[in-house]
Amino acid sequence: MSNFPGRPTLNNPDLLQSRNFVNGQWITAASGKVIEVHNPATGELVATVPSLSQDETRRAIDAAGRAWPAWRALTAQARSRIVGRIGELMRENREDLAAIMTAEQGKPLVEAQAEIDYAAGFFTWFAGEAERAYGQVLQPSVAGRRILVTKEPIGVFAAITPWNFPAAMITRKAAPGWAAGCTGVIRPASQTPLSALAIAVLAKQAGMPDGVCNVVTGSAEVVGRELTDNPIVRKLSFTGSTEVGRVLLERCAKTIKKTSMELGGNAPFIVFDDADLDAAVKGVMASKFRNTGQTCVCANRILVQDSVYEAFSEKLKTAVEALVVGNGTHTGVTQGPLINQASVNKVEQHIGDTLAKGGRIVTGGKRHSLGGNFFQPTILADVPRHAQIFSEETFGPVAPLFRFNTEQEAIDMANDTPFGLASYFYSRDLGRVFRVAEALEYGIIGINEGLISAPEVPFGGMKESGLGREGGPNGIDEYLEVKYMAIGGLTSSHGKLH
Repeated sequence: MSNFPGRPTLNNPDLLQSRNFVNGQWITAASGKVIEVHNPATGELVATVPSLSQDETRRAIDAAGRAWPAWRALTAQARSRIVGRIGELMRENREDLAAIMTAEQGKPLVEAQAEIDYAAGFFTWFAGEAERAYGQVLQPSVAGRRILVTKEPIGVFAAITPWNFPAAMITRKAAPGWAAGCTGVIRPASQTPLSALAIAVLAKQAGMPDGVCNVVTGSAEVVGRELTDNPIVRKLSFTGSTEVGRVLLERCAKTIKKTSMELGGNAPFIVFDDADLDAAVKGVMASKFRNTGQTCVCANRILVQDSVYEAFSEKLKTAVEALVVGNGTHTGVTQGPLINQASVNKVEQHIGDTLAKGGRIVTGGKRHSLGGNFFQPTILADVPRHAQIFSEETFGPVAPLFRFNTEQEAIDMANDTPFGLASYFYSRDLGRVFRVAEALEYGIIGINEGLISAPEVPFGGMKESGLGREGGPNGIDEYLEVKYMAIGGLTSSHGKLH
């Protein structure tokens, strides 16, 4: 314990694991190599986890491959019970799971608790979807034939998850995979592996057979290469940057894996002159400053119609200055730290570029007096379109305000990006709602809403923001293959059915 000053105090200490979970067993790396997990708020060492080799990663994949036939052979109801039970156990251990998440990721406890609820919801949703993977009977064009279409589990899946939502990004991938009848190997981000390992504890407790759930940690290059190159893995799901997504797609092409890619974003948040400004401010606060601006659907460009620009700016300034920055474990804190110094540097760089190109600071703009990875919640005004922050995702607590005059100008500005994950706009004009929603080139659109994620919705983007959908009725299809069967010879020599 003394070696880990950042270790959280838990009601169930078994949830904080420092080993990997493979084939129902807790293992360490044969080399003895470990990865240190530090609290981004304090810098304290929370735990260490193994850094597995390529051979050790391959053994995890082999275990999943061996477990697949028996898991897929279970009835949908049997898999549903186990998957649903994991969600129940997450809710029962909510406080401990949130404490682990805050320790490794830094977000305030209240946000971590909300994420646990959200993450558990994927197990509940897909426990139900396990029993709704329907096939079809189609009408044949040839007499004496029957056409059947079935859906079958694809096989072993690999999930590579990011650090910003350490529990939800795992459950959004693993829950549909397991529900569909697939077995999996999960590689969480090195900054935040502890939430994934805690979920493995609960999966075993829920009665999941050995080899169905495997969690491995290690170098992204070493572990990731084996997950992409190994032919036993038939499906890969990744959440992260577009740059890394391109590399993974290239590697998966060698074995023609099915992929789901939830990649970078550059979300516009449009405030029209007929919007409820108070509601719009509330929406920006939820979208922009949740998780200190470190979300893939975060409002990155706030476009405000000129006639309400100053009024909106003042209202937003009041709300932003009410945020409380600090250690996520402290009561009343609403903004935690950024994940590391590289993130702090990027925020500073974007602010500096904006100021150099004629923008101005409304509030914030500097590193926080707490030091370390803390940064002041910031609003930038009169930001020009040629500023870096217009075209690059900041992933930090900076709200840049851009002016526009006409509806079409707002649409053009919003779509002026290679990304197409999430977008938002506020308007009370019903005609405008439909016009703008249909014109925006995004997979997700929040209309008078700043929080748009839920287990029951299809989450994913267009253009360079990714492939496929996670969550909702579409989510389980990503782990299923469609099989068509043509059954002939059903007529006698007299043309009658036997």
